[in-house]
Amino acid sequence: MHAIRLHEFGPPGNLRWEEVPDPEPGPGQVVVDVAASGVHLLDAAIRRGDATGPFPPPELPAIPGREVAGVVAAVGAGVDGVWVGRGVVAHLGQASGGYAERVATDAARLHALPDGVGPAAAVAMIGTGRTALGVLDAAGVRDDDVVLVTGAAGGLGSLLVQGALRTGARVIGAAGGAAKVARVRALGAAGVDYLRPGWEREAGGVTLVLDGVGGVAGRTAFELLEPGGRIVLFGWSSGAPTEITTADLLARSLSASAGLGPHILRRLRELEERALAAVASGDLVPVLDERFTLADAAEAHAAMEQRGTVGKVVLVR
Repeated sequence: MHAIRLHEFGPPGNLRWEEVPDPEPGPGQVVVDVAASGVHLLDAAIRRGDATGPFPPPELPAIPGREVAGVVAAVGAGVDGVWVGRGVVAHLGQASGGYAERVATDAARLHALPDGVGPAAAVAMIGTGRTALGVLDAAGVRDDDVVLVTGAAGGLGSLLVQGALRTGARVIGAAGGAAKVARVRALGAAGVDYLRPGWEREAGGVTLVLDGVGGVAGRTAFELLEPGGRIVLFGWSSGAPTEITTADLLARSLSASAGLGPHILRRLRELEERALAAVASGDLVPVLDERFTLADAAEAHAAMEQRGTVGKVVLVR
């Protein structure tokens, strides 16, 4: 089979399309013929060698990727043979290996593909979808909220916009560039371009900020909170977290909380099930960027890091 392998940490060009041995299922495992592999900002950080927290740099050479969907081709000892031939989706957790034509993973990680849900949409929901639901749970969006979502045209941001809209809240999506703002508006939210000076005046006052961008954009969004407002932080795609002090919070009776972290680890399976149910019912519809094949992983990473993608980037076969 073929896979994308990383031999040295660094730029996207270090991702190479190579022939590698087929995986064999161990006890309790299955082998999946991969139809779609998810691409995540964390994948890029791992590729550069600067991922932190629970994702230390892997031993090289390594096959990146942690989200896959496809068809079970073989099962190992102790796994019910009924899985063979079934469409499935799985998050590989801290393991890697998803940028490959075949992947071995624990059968306990599998979810059957819901009826009517394709591999690309399932891949988007198994990781990014579960994250969105975790953030929305932490935020407790109310129908009287005015919600500002940073990075609203991305795979995660677009799901947050949809989820907040479903509560009846007024939603403002901040995105970079006219095309991305148009995508946010197509979801039903107000859109503002945070690459334009003075964008915050278009947004106005808000009661809730969902921030995964951080940096200057995150701080600007924080300043828009009305007294008693709240901000939920879940990342910093800009490269720096939103800076907030206790004095900032006390001055306007604001609150800040973490949307992600150890507190949701025990809920991952539940969140995955809910995310797949949401896409199956049409409650959440992932925005997908499916321009790249598995062999094009380097180009996909480059486009994502240059902010040239819209929605969840998925490598397809």
